[in-house]
Amino acid sequence: MYLRGPAVLNPKAPVKPRFSWQNVSVTGVRIDKWLWAARFYKTRSLGAKACELGRVHSAGQRVKAAREVHLGDKLHITNDSGDFDIEVLAVSDIRGPASVAQTLYRETDASRELRLKVAAERRGLDQFEPRPQGRPSKRDRRRIIQFRGRE
Repeated sequence: MYLRGPAVLNPKAPVKPRFSWQNVSVTGVRIDKWLWAARFYKTRSLGAKACELGRVHSAGQRVKAAREVHLGDKLHITNDSGDFDIEVLAVSDIRGPASVAQTLYRETDASRELRLKVAAERRGLDQFEPRPQGRPSKRDRRRIIQFRGRE
């Protein structure tokens, strides 16, 4: 048996159970909390902000952060990683490990292929326009400022 927490120092201390979704029984949860638990956004407030900005849709409609998510809901989520079309498989308001968070939803094949295609195109852009080697020199910086029209 693997000991965690104070049980390592004190053998008589109670052992914390390992994380399991079976301990969680929720029928519906706020969408901002679910987005945080499913690891689409780092914080719950970023999930709420995404809802406010219209980056989360359910059945083609923008959703508010307080809307409840239920099993079988189809969501369209836009974040820095791309656009996701997903189906909700489980509902949780607890943020667990990434491997467990991926079991909360199933992404459609079309969505996954489109995201991978866009990522490959983004990587391909580096071949046509190489990135600068380092910081611009003082002379280069003056040229940039002059080009932008600040002086």
